[in-house]
Amino acid sequence: MIRPRRSLLFMPGSNARALEKARNLPADGIILDLEDSVAPDAKAVARDQIAQAIAAGGFGKREVLIRINALDSPWWVDDVTMAGKAKPDGILVPKISSVEDLSAIADRLGDIGAAMSIRVWAMIETARAVLHAEELAAASRDSETRLAGFVFGPNDISRETRIRMQPGRAAMLPMITHCILATRLHGLEILDGPYSDFSNVDGFAQECAQGRDLGFDGKTLIHPGQIEACNAIFTPPAEEVAQARKIIAAFERPENASRGAIQLDGRMVERLHADMAKRTIAIADAIAANAN
Repeated sequence: MIRPRRSLLFMPGSNARALEKARNLPADGIILDLEDSVAPDAKAVARDQIAQAIAAGGFGKREVLIRINALDSPWWVDDVTMAGKAKPDGILVPKISSVEDLSAIADRLGDIGAAMSIRVWAMIETARAVLHAEELAAASRDSETRLAGFVFGPNDISRETRIRMQPGRAAMLPMITHCILATRLHGLEILDGPYSDFSNVDGFAQECAQGRDLGFDGKTLIHPGQIEACNAIFTPPAEEVAQARKIIAAFERPENASRGAIQLDGRMVERLHADMAKRTIAIADAIAANAN
């Protein structure tokens, strides 16, 4: 089943008001955070508050993920244990760099008997992770890893590699496309990382449009004010959806049933365009269903 992931908003688990507010925001998903936005002395409180928030429910059709702390921290085992019992839709793991990291998460979830419905998302934010993106994505062939996709983390990659974050991200494009190709090869999803300058409305819109055109399924966000623009940019335009329905209808005509390519509105349309059209329609329909 295709699920809209246009916008996934980080919300600090240590902020009870933010957790309550998350239930009414128009984001496709909420990432309840235990990592960067939570101080070391607030980790335990944040863990308890997230567990209580998920138990209380009220998030509607929003996808709910928990971002745990990295595997080199002293908190990740307790984080995974809580998440496995709380039963979010998924767990977002920062700084995943190897298949062994994925196995460590899978083993812990298995040890506590966590439901297989809990998926794992890997944050790609180290040089090693980028270089081994295909190997990481291939690990999804083992269902025990629960791997659903990647979240590209440009800020940490910039810090580690000293590649500067500039408007347009030209220096990062090879890495981004490499990671996108890895996910598509193995049928996974991939989300763009956050845009930190949330007061720069134009810059944010440009990066969202770039991310959409590069092939990201959506974008992670750090401020509620970014949701509306992000949703609009990652929503297929009405004219694109109408054209997609037209392509499907054309191939469903009896005279075109066995054809690999047909003429439509003065241009050649192939079966591959029909496959692309089906996904466009599925995404548009899923967005519409979530809005109801």
